[in-house]
Amino acid sequence: MAEQPLNGAFYGPSVPPPAPKGYFRRPGHSRGCGCCLLSFFVKVIIAIIIILGIAALIFWLIVRPRAIKFHVTEASLTRFEHTSPDNILRYNLALTVPVRNPNKRIGVYYDRIEAHAYYDGKRFSSTTLTPFYQGHKNTTVLRPVFQGQNVVIFNAGELRTYNEESIAGVYDIEIKFRLRVRFKLGDLKSRRVKPKVNCDDLRLPLSTFNGTTTSATVLPLKCDFDF
Repeated sequence: MAEQPLNGAFYGPSVPPPAPKGYFRRPGHSRGCGCCLLSFFVKVIIAIIIILGIAALIFWLIVRPRAIKFHVTEASLTRFEHTSPDNILRYNLALTVPVRNPNKRIGVYYDRIEAHAYYDGKRFSSTTLTPFYQGHKNTTVLRPVFQGQNVVIFNAGELRTYNEESIAGVYDIEIKFRLRVRFKLGDLKSRRVKPKVNCDDLRLPLSTFNGTTTSATVLPLKCDFDF
């Protein structure tokens, strides 16, 4: 039996209410939000880079940091003998190395100073110097001394070079400094850094001739300071 309407109204199957406005998302809506976030982060990164650049420029204009300067001003090589077949190198080398801090506002803590002597790319001696603090616009003189003997093995080409320089009485020696330093600006101190200082192309005459010993002085040689 068919269902009779109540008060003349007919009730059919129930119809769901309409979906609220904005219920259905448009295709690509999530992708658009992702692009907005990416653009926002890119702008933030660019702003940070610009701020850091401006801060670095202001710091440089105020402080004007300058590199530390190392020079070899004097050297005395009184012994440099290599014997075979024991391959022993006997040496006696003393240097005078002024170190200049040209900065007006920056001091330097030299926490560790190692000096190494090389001949033809081979290290034959090392020494450690006393740590110190260097104030503004100050010059400190280092006096490393390399004295003793060590085993140094030359190949045929290196031995030929040594014999030629022995006849000439002038030797190509390299001095390398390995540092651990901190910089001081006011009450602030930096973390330790390890710059390298290379004094290459140092041609030293043997200062013993006819039984007399004299001090050999070379023209000032500027060393390379590299962080």
